[in-house]
Amino acid sequence: MRVVAAMSGGVDSAVAAARMLDAGHDVVGVHLALSRNASRLRESARGCCTLEDAGDARRVADRLGIPFYVWDLAERFQRDVVEDFTAEYAAGRTPNPCLRCNERIKFAALLDKAVALGFDAVATGHYARIVDGPEGRELHRAVDPAKDQSYVLGVLTADQLARAYFPLGDTTKERIREEAAARGFSIARKPDSHDICFIPDGDTRGFLSRALGEAPGDLVDATTGAVVGRHAGTHGFTVGQRRGLGLDRSSLDGQARYVVEVDANRRQVVIGTADLLTVRELHGEHVRWCGPAPLGHIRVGAQIRAHGEEVPATAYLDRGQDGAAGRLRVHLDRGVRGVASGQSVVLYDGTRVIGSATIAATETRTPSAGR
Repeated sequence: MRVVAAMSGGVDSAVAAARMLDAGHDVVGVHLALSRNASRLRESARGCCTLEDAGDARRVADRLGIPFYVWDLAERFQRDVVEDFTAEYAAGRTPNPCLRCNERIKFAALLDKAVALGFDAVATGHYARIVDGPEGRELHRAVDPAKDQSYVLGVLTADQLARAYFPLGDTTKERIREEAAARGFSIARKPDSHDICFIPDGDTRGFLSRALGEAPGDLVDATTGAVVGRHAGTHGFTVGQRRGLGLDRSSLDGQARYVVEVDANRRQVVIGTADLLTVRELHGEHVRWCGPAPLGHIRVGAQIRAHGEEVPATAYLDRGQDGAAGRLRVHLDRGVRGVASGQSVVLYDGTRVIGSATIAATETRTPSAGR
């Protein structure tokens, strides 16, 4: 089988490429150039798209004796991930750019180009497992819960999973580093990259302020409607945020205040006490199924953050006209605090990923019987 190994320059993708080669596949290493102005050196442990990273990937490919190429997807990444990220915040939502990158870059643009060039599959260094099930290939959690990345892969469709390989899903991160050292990879102890890769200094608010500028508005008390402060732009806030609110605390009762709603249209950031953060129901859009679309209602585990807790839930589903997507409503058995629109909910059946959706709205009330 001819395989493109996506090589970021990190230890995980290096070992993934090596394992695919060990399995007897015809492997070609590909580094994705995703930055239009790539720096030569990494500024921190967050980025993964520098010239230094490309060089690290090339050295691993040379050691493995496989062809190596750099594919320039910077314009596509800018449009489909970076601009999407800023547009979502501008609209008052909180997106996860890693899911967008997997959906639109690594398993769309990269996979499409690989298939067009005659390759059969793409292998990455994600920590997740592919299992052959009764209805086709299934996406499952990795054996190492601390490194499991199935959440950010929950946007993949059955067709994409059919051409995806995750060789690291059965191994812990420390064993991967040991294996890399045994193979003579100089990057065996290279620090992990952390999202968000296109904000290497980690200052998301600063990045958004530079991209969107200032749009001043009011901080509004959720209970009284009173204006309790000012802000420079709703894009600097997300539901559940406590720090950096700029409140006039002399007018408060001493209780901690959190962002409970971001209204970009009215330029309002609504703040309230912790009891207003608990969500019991989610409404999803942009539904993606990792296999056949279910129908009716099903019991699931719902995960709302990349490293968040899985919560027992019931998902209510309506099949779309194309049979692959439809409306989604998820009722959580217990409340979850600080859920924002724009985040993703990923549904599980045990370790298997069923699918995902972008959260369009939330509710705090418990649905009545028969809903």
